[in-house]
Amino acid sequence: MRIVCDTNVLISAILYGGRPRDVLEVIIEGKVCGFISPAIEQEFQDVLGRKKFGLSVSHVYQICQNLRELLHPVFPKETISVIKEDPDDNAILACAIAADADCIVSGDRHLLDLGEFRDVKIVTPAEFLQHMK
Repeated sequence: MRIVCDTNVLISAILYGGRPRDVLEVIIEGKVCGFISPAIEQEFQDVLGRKKFGLSVSHVYQICQNLRELLHPVFPKETISVIKEDPDDNAILACAIAADADCIVSGDRHLLDLGEFRDVKIVTPAEFLQHMK
């Protein structure tokens, strides 16, 4: 199975654990292949670097490096403009299309409300994990 995790799932997995971390563990264990695009990686780095998280620049760099080693890079050629309320979410859709993903794992309401985009299912971490059982 090929998946794309939304930035909020990746941030939650790294900082808080819970179901998002369980999703990341499924990728680490090689049960699914995870994908990331430069736009998602940049958003991840920007969010992780926010003062409220209290991480040093070097710690953010190391986390991003680890993520690069874990997730397969894709370089979307198509620009998608489906979600007007939060344009950053369109990068998740573009990555999923470029990766030929089976699903997007997200906690973002804008994405979850779509339910599916071009045959790519959009599910919460809990729904994804339930499917993996």
